[in-house]
Amino acid sequence: MKTAPLSRTHKRPNALHSPRFRPAAMAALLVLGVFSSAQAQSLVDLYQAAQQNDTSLQASLAQLNAAQAKGEQAKAGNRPQAGLAAGANWANVNTSLSSGSTAANNQNIGVVASQPLYRPVNGFAEEQGQLAIAIARAQLAAAEQDLLVRTAQAYFDVVAARDTLSFVQTQKKAVAEQLASAKRNFEVGTTTITDSREAQARFDLVGAQEIAASNDLLVKKLALDQLVGKTDADPKPLASQLNLPELQPANVQEWVTRSLREHPVVRQLDKKFDIAELEVMKAQAGHKPTVDLVGQYQITHAPSSSFPAAGNFRTNTASVGVQLNMPLFAGYAIQNRVKETLALVEQTRAERETALRSLVQGVRTAFYGVQSGQSQVKALEAAEASSQSALEANQLGYEVGVRINIDVLNAQSQLFQTKRDLAQARYNVLVGQLRLKQASGVLKAEDLQPINALLAP
Repeated sequence: MKTAPLSRTHKRPNALHSPRFRPAAMAALLVLGVFSSAQAQSLVDLYQAAQQNDTSLQASLAQLNAAQAKGEQAKAGNRPQAGLAAGANWANVNTSLSSGSTAANNQNIGVVASQPLYRPVNGFAEEQGQLAIAIARAQLAAAEQDLLVRTAQAYFDVVAARDTLSFVQTQKKAVAEQLASAKRNFEVGTTTITDSREAQARFDLVGAQEIAASNDLLVKKLALDQLVGKTDADPKPLASQLNLPELQPANVQEWVTRSLREHPVVRQLDKKFDIAELEVMKAQAGHKPTVDLVGQYQITHAPSSSFPAAGNFRTNTASVGVQLNMPLFAGYAIQNRVKETLALVEQTRAERETALRSLVQGVRTAFYGVQSGQSQVKALEAAEASSQSALEANQLGYEVGVRINIDVLNAQSQLFQTKRDLAQARYNVLVGQLRLKQASGVLKAEDLQPINALLAP
């Protein structure tokens, strides 16, 4: 049955004025109002804001400062030590050799200093302190890379949610037009009530999707605001015409090799293993002697025992010497400490190997994820063109009576779903490339610039 063509000037119902979908419309308008209240920011702009606001990065920086201070503490074991000592006492002496008692008092003050000459444990501890600083630096680098990825993910989460809301609203507008057409055709008797009810059901479904998309956008924007410390974060979208950057290098083994050479986690694992080996040396050094250079200067004010009538006198004493301490037996504590540290070295070795295997697996997974994403983008670009052609063909078929309303509705739904999937796939590829560089340990702030160049001006 031939149907009347859809009039372009026909006044169709405005879905946003429907009482059932007023909450979704209001939420969407609020979100869009927030976005338009301030100038849009690029990915680099929001990353710089996140650097100043992110508590995880601040914690890593504080950890590095603490490690540097602790490293200086470890150096103190090989540096001179000095102390001031003073004392005073009073005594009353009563003996059977005399009829009375004698009061005596003495005071002393002195300076004691020492310089370690041979203390191997202190030397190993100093080396461990420097290795701990290197670990903290690697942890800070890992935290910076993690912030880069988290910022990019939150950025494109908002852009994707905004795209989804826009696609759903556009689809809702198209479904509303199709609903109006079905109602008109039913009124003139060219179609059955089924077309109107199918269009109404699809309109109700898209309305529910609009509410969900609007809420998702609000949630994603709150997450981005919290990350960057702003209440007006408005990320720029991607340019309408763009070519995604190719994956370089295109060989997964090169990425694996780079990760084993440059990843902050690898540097941490290496340093932790070195610390464990130094702990063994420290335990073994428990058998060795220690030698210190010791100096002392003391002033004593006390009564003379040989000439009591002379009263108090003053004595100045200066001494310098070398002090040797040699452990002989400690109840097998040293031997068992050596066994403990050797076992801990093996534990560290096994944990290091486990972490490296996980690291390599993560690099491979990220690499193939980016490759798959790029292929998916190309496939979805072709699917978008095909879906557009299919929709136009179904619309024409509906006008001439060889297609029914549900065919047009399904074609519309497929087109908008494809557009949404294509946009999401592009975002996933861009974030996936950053994740691949993070998995390889080579991600830097400069890597955001190529993505920034793809944003709309």
